[in-house]
Amino acid sequence: MNKINTIAIDLAKNVFQICILSPDQKVLKNKQVSRAQLPLILAKQEKSIVAMEACYSSHYWARLFADMGHEVRIIPAQHVKPFVRGNKNDHNDALAIAEASSRPNINFVPLKTIEQQDIQALHRIRDKLISRRTSIVNQVRGLLSEYGVIMPQGLAGFTKHIALLLDPSDTRLTTRLKRQLAEVKEEYDNLSRRRLSIQKELDEYVLENVLCQRLMTIPGIGIINATALFAAVGNASQFANPRELSVWLGVTPKQHASGGKSFMGRISKRGNQYLRKQLIHGARTLIHRTKGKNDKLSVWVKQLVERRGVNKGAVAIANRLARLAWILLRRNEDYKAVPA
Repeated sequence: MNKINTIAIDLAKNVFQICILSPDQKVLKNKQVSRAQLPLILAKQEKSIVAMEACYSSHYWARLFADMGHEVRIIPAQHVKPFVRGNKNDHNDALAIAEASSRPNINFVPLKTIEQQDIQALHRIRDKLISRRTSIVNQVRGLLSEYGVIMPQGLAGFTKHIALLLDPSDTRLTTRLKRQLAEVKEEYDNLSRRRLSIQKELDEYVLENVLCQRLMTIPGIGIINATALFAAVGNASQFANPRELSVWLGVTPKQHASGGKSFMGRISKRGNQYLRKQLIHGARTLIHRTKGKNDKLSVWVKQLVERRGVNKGAVAIANRLARLAWILLRRNEDYKAVPA
């Protein structure tokens, strides 16, 4: 029997709902508090189980409450929703969080360190910069097509042809449009510089992180994938086996079963969308780099692509890379190619 209180907190920006349960699961208090009051209330409480739903600020509060001596449990949002009774409001949400925290089969979210959150922030900023740069290129290509100027696809073609169009001797565009294109090019160059600065920071970071260096020994996992994996899962101790990691990434088939019949469909696409995307990109790179190689992994990749095609093969390879990553992180070993 739990001999300490359970404190469930429904996190928000300014107003928080805090629900305190006694050791025998009776509600002692369920009220709203302000952002300034929340740490003061928790500091006065004796050691308790503090449960929160995983959201944008949960890791910050979890670190703060853990430093106060509390046992912190961060619960995935999809595991809290089934316990909401009645209408959707902060009062019932806090009760649902408290009830979910006491269930025996709930897998709690591991607490991220400041270091992991820093790397995660770099990846999110980098991904946004790439998205904005791609948007600029697509818009310019569309606008120029209305002037009869067809720009080739790709960043290299954009950089080359926009410089030619801005040349004063080129008469295909008006001066008015050229002024706008010059500002667009400046914005594009600024986004590229910022992306390169983040890439440089990630390059320097992997030189001092042993886990990232270990992940980079796997074919198909470079600096981007290694740092993204570290930021998301750390040493992967929250997963009991390799399959749990690949299931969490959403690269395993979705099961449809009823009446003793089971059917495996498309991948579930659960979990971290960004990390899944990057691993599939790494898998595509691995497909092109297996030519002429005779190690066990390369032979398996070539046979898989011949049997299932490039697209399905890339997803299956991403699944394999995720499992290899778990094995290396848990065993503290580097990847070694095995002859076929």
